[in-house]
Amino acid sequence: MAYKREKKKNNRRKISLLFAVGLIIGVALMFFGNRYLDYTSTDEYCMSCHIHPDADKSWLQSSHHNTKSGVVIHCVDCHLPPKGGCNYLWEKGKTGLKDMWSYYTKDSASFDWQQKSRLEHAVKIVYNESCEKCHENLFTTGLTSEGAVAHLYYVENKEKLDLQCISCHLDVGHYNPDYSHKANDIFGTGDDEPGEIYDSATKLTGFENFTEKVPGTSVTFKMIAISGGTFQMGSPENEPYRKTDEGPVRDVTVSPFYMSEVEVEWSDYEAFFRETRSEGRLDPNMIMEKNRNAVDAVSGPTPFYGQVDQGWGFGKSPAITMSHYAAQIYCQWLSIKTGKKYRLPTEAEWEYAARGGASTPYFFEGSPKKFTRDRWWNSIFGVDTAVINTYAIYAENSGGRTQYADKVAPNPFGLKNMLGNVMEYCSDWYSETAYSETPGKVADPKGPETGTEHVVRGGSFTSDAKDLRAARRDYSRTEEWLKTDPQSPKSIWWLSDCIKIGFRVVCESE
Repeated sequence: MAYKREKKKNNRRKISLLFAVGLIIGVALMFFGNRYLDYTSTDEYCMSCHIHPDADKSWLQSSHHNTKSGVVIHCVDCHLPPKGGCNYLWEKGKTGLKDMWSYYTKDSASFDWQQKSRLEHAVKIVYNESCEKCHENLFTTGLTSEGAVAHLYYVENKEKLDLQCISCHLDVGHYNPDYSHKANDIFGTGDDEPGEIYDSATKLTGFENFTEKVPGTSVTFKMIAISGGTFQMGSPENEPYRKTDEGPVRDVTVSPFYMSEVEVEWSDYEAFFRETRSEGRLDPNMIMEKNRNAVDAVSGPTPFYGQVDQGWGFGKSPAITMSHYAAQIYCQWLSIKTGKKYRLPTEAEWEYAARGGASTPYFFEGSPKKFTRDRWWNSIFGVDTAVINTYAIYAENSGGRTQYADKVAPNPFGLKNMLGNVMEYCSDWYSETAYSETPGKVADPKGPETGTEHVVRGGSFTSDAKDLRAARRDYSRTEEWLKTDPQSPKSIWWLSDCIKIGFRVVCESE
């Protein structure tokens, strides 16, 4: 019995000793682990891997460094969730491993830092809960009425629409002198662009290419004569990356029409904005009901918020972020100014023009499988993009922004950037089953009579090569593209959340 008591006593001592040792080790791990977490969370440590001088400078100039209270907001305060809990440790570990991999395997000089500073990338590396941890009161004393409306909209819709604080406050962490999230009252207020002010529009003397001159402005743009014809609209079932709404293939005949050589440019749209800008919110069907010959009958756009050009410049850059409604009204304005019938292209006209007489996925040689980065082989070993780069602006050659039309060669019809640069509106309502609803042979189809969203065609500067196919269909997403617009009602002119949409115009043949 004495032996057993002694054995139990020794076991208790061992357990106590192990517990004490474990406790000491645990406390040490917690202490040194916390010290390590603190050390690896300093700005200096972050900057040892993130070699980006411009980001460092812009942070020092930002309102998060030069705060009114004197509190400095550090890298991890925005780029990690609030400290504490498994989510913080998980995100810190995951981000750290990713950063170390990039540091040792990639060349920082090859990074497009301008592109990485854009909202599309920023929302992936900034945490809303971190913003709200510091900014607990969103309705502070001195907040403007516009700010109160915006913050109320955020509170009521942040879960439903997945709203982010930086959608409206992108420059608080890294100062950008060109960024502004307020009504832009400057665009369209100056004089017309230097150059000849035209007295009359171009007269059509035959069915051939012509350069339109918009009376009362210095705006000119080239229109390409597209001879009518019959083609197979849609994509065959064996076309790589085909979607079900691209079929069934049907024979479609289109009548002759003119199409603008390039997308509508900012210089063109600014002339319209300058002449018609207003605060009106009129229904497009009522705009010219009373006087179809008066320019004043066209209600122009309201001022947009912030950098509608994304800092890429106006002038000859493609006009972007306007709604389908705004594109329609621009066409009505052109029609009144020139005496011709301008409008958005039908979906059939757009595809016929984009194909340039070809029946293959692109009007140039090559398969989507050859050019896409969506295949692991291509993503690892690269692709020969010489051909596609000649004709299209897309993710691989855009530099993360729109480009001038003269960066690419025209298609066989003489049209530039039909497949890339910006997505383009068509006049048709979108229907997934539009082709099967009117099967067989059809002439000049105009799409469904009603709908909720409109057809969008072509890829953009963010698109993969597989999405540049001539037959690929897409549609507008009004709610998604306006989710950060706090106005009530929302703008019918400008899109707050889509910077890759534009349009080109069609002129009917007389």
